[in-house]
Amino acid sequence: MCRSIRTLFNFEPPASEDEIRAASLQFVRKLSGFAQPSRANAAAFDRAVDDVAAAAHRLLGALQTASPTRNREVEAMKARARAKERFAQT
Repeated sequence: MCRSIRTLFNFEPPASEDEIRAASLQFVRKLSGFAQPSRANAAAFDRAVDDVAAAAHRLLGALQTASPTRNREVEAMKARARAKERFAQT
């Protein structure tokens, strides 16, 4: 489940609301053990996703770095190359 949580800091363009929300959802799913909460737990689950997304916004806004920003497309190509090498059939 957590493999879909991606690094969101220091990218150009900055992380979108959708990316932050998706990472927050995955985090809450992992913590709760629910991929989809029951009706009884839906409100608490949704509130937790909102809280985590808000915390992520605050964190990303407060972080500082001297490193140059990374390009999403370049990083995605590197990840595909690593996966191709890792899962290549010998």
